[in-house]
Amino acid sequence: MRKRKICIVITTRGNYAKMSSVMGSIVACPELELQLIIGGGLLLPKYGFNVEERIGRRFHIDRSIHFLVEGETPVTMAKSAGLALSDFTTAFDDLEPDFVVVIADRFECLPIAMAASYMNVPVAHVEGGEVSGSIDESVRHAVTKMSHVHFPATAGAAKRIERLGEDPATIFTVGCTSLDVVRTLDLTDLSGVMEMQRGVGVGDQVDLTKPYLLVIQHPVTTEYDQNLAHVNETIAAVEASGMGVVWIWPNMDAGSDGISKGIRILRETKNPKNFHFFKSLPIEHYATLLNNAACIVGNSSSGIREAVFLGVPSVTVGTRQAGRERGKNVVEVPYDREAILVALRRAVAHGRYEPDYLYGDGTAGGRIAEILRTVQVQPQKRITY
Repeated sequence: MRKRKICIVITTRGNYAKMSSVMGSIVACPELELQLIIGGGLLLPKYGFNVEERIGRRFHIDRSIHFLVEGETPVTMAKSAGLALSDFTTAFDDLEPDFVVVIADRFECLPIAMAASYMNVPVAHVEGGEVSGSIDESVRHAVTKMSHVHFPATAGAAKRIERLGEDPATIFTVGCTSLDVVRTLDLTDLSGVMEMQRGVGVGDQVDLTKPYLLVIQHPVTTEYDQNLAHVNETIAAVEASGMGVVWIWPNMDAGSDGISKGIRILRETKNPKNFHFFKSLPIEHYATLLNNAACIVGNSSSGIREAVFLGVPSVTVGTRQAGRERGKNVVEVPYDREAILVALRRAVAHGRYEPDYLYGDGTAGGRIAEILRTVQVQPQKRITY
């Protein structure tokens, strides 16, 4: 019996965390064959991801595609998308997948979905239908219209996909895939993260037995020229809190240099005490760090998704997550140091929340693999109203 070939593309550290359970479920299914393409920031050492150690030991990598033009500007992002379209077209022509799985809303998702759909390869879209800020909002819905099967994380997202004119029979609400990994981990043991501080990243060793903040602030592409000013507001607030801070480097979107510049100025001119900076962390260490944090601060979707699943207080800064469904653990504040400081102090004082399964129960990977095993679609789509 011929196996159905499922091609998954991983371009960021976060997407590997999201898709590892899906890939594992595909490998475990005798009727499916995993095809894995990696590219983008995963292949650049400056983002701190060891591909061979963290992916290659577990999964066979079929292609490595260098499409990212460095510079983190709107121009380089647009050019990177153009290179991605060309290179992924060649890869899909060689691999001949039966499905291409596209994840969420990064800028490279659009050319990946274009390449597949133009070649009559059905596209399966994970985490469509959500609302947020930045260019992600537009990319996400554009990918939805090129996709043939939809795996939204929430009921609200599923309803939006249907309202975009997609066939309800192709929409499967499965939850957030990253929760699959989080659910299986021992999240009480911080010894691994404490050990990593001794040899990975820079800064003081933060005492994780005391209340600390986890900070992640990514660039907002549509606010390209303002990212440095915006991160400086967050920096001022977390400094004023007097708490230990573990800060994780931003992603590769346009405007990343502004965020990175603010962090470097803080690190090199002030040498802040009780701060530690990581480029990247494996999911097993990151999830433990998040679970034990007094609060997560910044604009990562992790402060919306994984934090609500764990019940960790979250202060979401600015517009990047504007409109995204959130639980009671999330407080949204503007780019203002006083507002951020007040919010994080209140969040820390409140303490943990009850776990909320808004984004699923941590069983998405197996459900996605089973649906991809059996679902039947046609390359030709038609709007449903």
